Amino acid sequence: MKICYFDAFSGISGDMTVGSLVDAGADGHALAEVLRSLGTNAEFRFEKTKRRGISATKFHVDGGESRTHRHLPHILKMIDQAELPDRAKENAARVFTRLGEAEAAVHGVPIEKVHFHEVGAADSIADIVGACLGLEMLGVEAVYCSPINTGSGTVNTEHGVLPVPAPATAALLAGKPVYAAGPAKELTTPTGAAIASTLALEFGPLPAMTVAATGYGAGGHDFPEQANVLRVLLGEASGATEATTVSIIEANIDDSSPEVLGYALDQLLEAGALDVSLSPLLMKKNRPGTLVRVVARPEDREALAAQLMRETSTIGLRIYAAERRVQSRRWVEVETPHGKVRVKVSESGFAPEYEDCKKLAQASGVPLKEVLAEAAHVYLKSSR
Repeated sequence: MKICYFDAFSGISGDMTVGSLVDAGADGHALAEVLRSLGTNAEFRFEKTKRRGISATKFHVDGGESRTHRHLPHILKMIDQAELPDRAKENAARVFTRLGEAEAAVHGVPIEKVHFHEVGAADSIADIVGACLGLEMLGVEAVYCSPINTGSGTVNTEHGVLPVPAPATAALLAGKPVYAAGPAKELTTPTGAAIASTLALEFGPLPAMTVAATGYGAGGHDFPEQANVLRVLLGEASGATEATTVSIIEANIDDSSPEVLGYALDQLLEAGALDVSLSPLLMKKNRPGTLVRVVARPEDREALAAQLMRETSTIGLRIYAAERRVQSRRWVEVETPHGKVRVKVSESGFAPEYEDCKKLAQASGVPLKEVLAEAAHVYLKSSR
């Protein structure tokens, strides 16, 4: 599977995204020809430039309609009528719809009444459509993104001076890993945030892949502190161990009963925790207690933290980021004398699915250890 990884160490914007994809090998001339079918009367060009010595591609949108206030239905109609591949149309519509939802939430109005200001202009429409088209031209099947540098300071908008990240950007990146570093400038725009938050499957470290191409999209400023570029890496997914960013939620508890803690563990897992563990520990005043540790996806962090507070007696939590290594896995179904069992297979081994074996053991009256052994035997015999 061909994958794309956006490395947003200096933020992400629409023009940086398009520039990076062309720099990585998308046909800029063909992309510009398709963008003309949007009917904005704009012209599009790509310029080779440098940011702190890094060769990069800058995407320019010249001219276009003077009217910059559009409603979502108008923009979706423009996309639908453009000469775009179906998947690029679908993705562009998804990005604009997500952007509309964020703007509606910020301004407290129904989505159909949202006026797109800066993002309704010809350049922003071209940025979003161009990004989706560039991914399609490169044959990308899955998009991943690093934690996003939003920048800091303030930004001038049609609503006046606003703090960075701008309200729509903050809404779009809710639940995603973000940080602020470098110059006090807006490094991530609503357009860039909409592209990343809509199209990226995961946010975190570089996924397991064989890199085939790298591209750099230039931002508008050349900062002395850092190369103002968006880096994109293209390649094939590999079978290597996958690295992902997770959130660890912890609490030391000395006044909840075992029944409450056991129930909380089950509820956290049902709510989407990747893992939950309970460990004994000795707390202050020599009190025996329990360390509750929850491993969560970054986007689930706040919901699971609230659930842990709700289901236990704790009044405080620790939350920090960690990296998780996960081998690629697949499922194989085997037929045992007592029924079908799924077997999880990775590069380093295999394991019969506990829940499947438990159900068969309960139904047949055979000890669980025998069902597990039979499933392992059948799998090993069939895999030779």
